[in-house]
Amino acid sequence: MIRRILHHPFFIRLLHREYWSFGVVYIWIMPVWAWLGIRARSFFFFAAANPTIEYGGFMMESKKKIYDLLPPHSYPCTRYFRMQEDPALVVRQLKDAGFSYPLIGKPDIGGKGRGVKKLDTEAELLDYAQSSPLDFLIQEYVDHPHEAGIFYYRYPGQEKGRISGIVRKEMLAVQGDGSSSLRKLLLRDKRYILQLPALEKMYGPLLDVILPAGVAKELVPYGNHARGAKFLDDSHLADECLTNSIDALCRQVDGFYYGRLDIRYSSWEELRQGRFSVIELNGAGSEPTHIYDPKHSLWFAWKEIIRHWIILWRISRLNHQKGIPYLTAREGLLLLKENKAFDQKIAAFYV
Repeated sequence: MIRRILHHPFFIRLLHREYWSFGVVYIWIMPVWAWLGIRARSFFFFAAANPTIEYGGFMMESKKKIYDLLPPHSYPCTRYFRMQEDPALVVRQLKDAGFSYPLIGKPDIGGKGRGVKKLDTEAELLDYAQSSPLDFLIQEYVDHPHEAGIFYYRYPGQEKGRISGIVRKEMLAVQGDGSSSLRKLLLRDKRYILQLPALEKMYGPLLDVILPAGVAKELVPYGNHARGAKFLDDSHLADECLTNSIDALCRQVDGFYYGRLDIRYSSWEELRQGRFSVIELNGAGSEPTHIYDPKHSLWFAWKEIIRHWIILWRISRLNHQKGIPYLTAREGLLLLKENKAFDQKIAAFYV
């Protein structure tokens, strides 16, 4: 009886801080943001953090425009398509460009992993292109086995940036025992129970397939916490070699001072040496996602969020002193309104 209660989604979320909603976690520290806004004379100071990214990368930024800032070959081959593009044309253009399956489809503007899908066949690509309600990107799938998020910042005028957090991501995957269905395997893990509604929409009857003993199956092929990935804090591994590699890349991104790089890599040593692929670069709206390590307390999360807010404020203020504008109150409120409407739209459509 107790086990059934503790495995109910409501109690899983209630008893595990990493699943608490944005509002519940952030409402208590919003006075800090207000204080920073008063000192900056703008509650929307974040727009000056990364001058070349829309709104500093806080929200509603185009992924395509960010990829265009990155050095060639630092990220997967990517093509941008307009909403309701002719699916046959999408397939033809990707073939002509030498793309091969599997592929990754993702909305050009989005978040929380919504709308991101692995496309293994031409039929899946055609369906994705036909059904997308937004402009979208198609990328070649990076098959490196590991994924991490590295938080980077550099103060304007300083020669070298720093790493302020590293999160290692464990993908949502199960291992068969020869007698249990995928569904039953998922029900054994509290983290995966929360993903069942989304996985049922994605896989349907396939969740009733029995996985052979010892065979592992990755159900979500990208490291998003909202989609079941486990986040582990590896910030202590930010040595000089890794910092130099990340800094060398980020300094090639014009106007980028603050944010998180989500990357795929083959081994930690290759990552340290700068051999990795950038899956996404996120700007001023980036969370220090190492706070989602289950071992961390709410107090730790608050401390890290505030620490990064202060860094963001300092960078924005320095850029503002060089003439980079903040958003006006009217512009900022319109942005928040637009983002809320957009978020409701994609949440209703995407799994």
